[in-house]
Amino acid sequence: MLAKITSKNQLTLPKSVTQAVGATEYFDVEARAGQIILTPVRIQRGDAVRAKLAELDLTDADIADAVAWARAPQAAPAMAAEPVAPYAVNPAKTRKPVGKKAQTKA
Repeated sequence: MLAKITSKNQLTLPKSVTQAVGATEYFDVEARAGQIILTPVRIQRGDAVRAKLAELDLTDADIADAVAWARAPQAAPAMAAEPVAPYAVNPAKTRKPVGKKAQTKA
C-alpha cells in the first residue's frame, strides 16, 4: 500500500492497516535501518500518572500529605491595614493658591 506524507509532515494510514492492529490513538515511532516503525500504544491515563509520579520520585506518603493539605480548610487572608502616610498631614492647614506674582508699580 502507498501512503503520501503531506507538506505538514502528516501521514494518513490506510484503514485496512489500522483495523489490522486494532483501535489505537497513539503510535510509538522509531526509525530503524531507513524504515519508519509504528507500534500501536494503548495509553491508560492511570499509567501515565503513575509513570509521572515515579519519574518525580513521589511516595504514597507524599501524595497523602498533598491531598490532606489540599482538603484542609484554608484561613482567609488577613486584611491589610490602611497604609500610613510617611509624613504628618494637617488637614486643618490649607495652602494659599499659587498664581502670578503681583506686579509692582514703577
